[in-house]
Amino acid sequence: MELRHLRYFLAVAEEANFTRAAARLGIGQPPLSQQIQALERELGTPLFRRTHAGAELTEAGEAFLVEVRRVLADVERAADTARRIARGEAGRLRLGFTASAAFNPRVPRLIRDFRRQWPQVQLVLEETNTAGLLEALRNGRLDAAFIRYTPSALPAGLDLMRFPDEPMLIAVPAAHPLAQRERAPLRALAGEPFILFPRSFGSSLYDEILSVCRESGFSLQITQEAPQMSSIVNLVAAELGVSVVPASTAQMQLPGVRYLPIEGRVPLARLALATHPATRANTPVVRHLWELAHATPQVP
Repeated sequence: MELRHLRYFLAVAEEANFTRAAARLGIGQPPLSQQIQALERELGTPLFRRTHAGAELTEAGEAFLVEVRRVLADVERAADTARRIARGEAGRLRLGFTASAAFNPRVPRLIRDFRRQWPQVQLVLEETNTAGLLEALRNGRLDAAFIRYTPSALPAGLDLMRFPDEPMLIAVPAAHPLAQRERAPLRALAGEPFILFPRSFGSSLYDEILSVCRESGFSLQITQEAPQMSSIVNLVAAELGVSVVPASTAQMQLPGVRYLPIEGRVPLARLALATHPATRANTPVVRHLWELAHATPQVP
């Protein structure tokens, strides 16, 4: 039994006449009658009673009609779903991000705009560190990810759309002497207890901060580690130390924390949207995200 047989049956059932059904289908009446007879033989029961006026459904034909309409509707829905997925209007997008990247206004705005343009796409989000995101991109577990990167060590085998570099700020407790200043050089943090995430959680930011501090003539005294920027800021508010954070983190206006612009050499937080070239080539929803990110204005 083929779909065309079901469509032939439906046309005859709705027209109640073989001649009109044949004209509707664009085939001859004799071949249509032969196809219906073959269908009846396959089912082992008559579907129509031939009359002078045309054709009437038997009881079995009436029951078969209900199911045929359901099957053909399911087939049409399946075909429509396939077409929408092929156009990137449906399907699933698996998107990763680092905890610090989520503070960058480009990230939530891009996710928001994507959902508005393609609401039928299921968005699956995953938060982890850059190393985990890169591994997930390479093994196909993620389609795209917002990652931190180092210009001198770009991840091999992936395409990066780099966003504007983000300056970093000093974060100090509100009661700290530096909190009274409008800005301060990094070397003002020499000897201060410093709060930072483990290097394994974000090597690019970690290395950038330590490198610029060394250029400023001192080494950090990391006395406390925290896994996320939000945790670091809360620990600064608890007066456990000072830190350096991406400027976008300053939207966390916690009581007891003051953010200061940095004088002199400023460490930079670098953010990019990363995809595997093959994934973008073969997955329309990923191409939509890439093109949308490319069209997003540079100014937050």
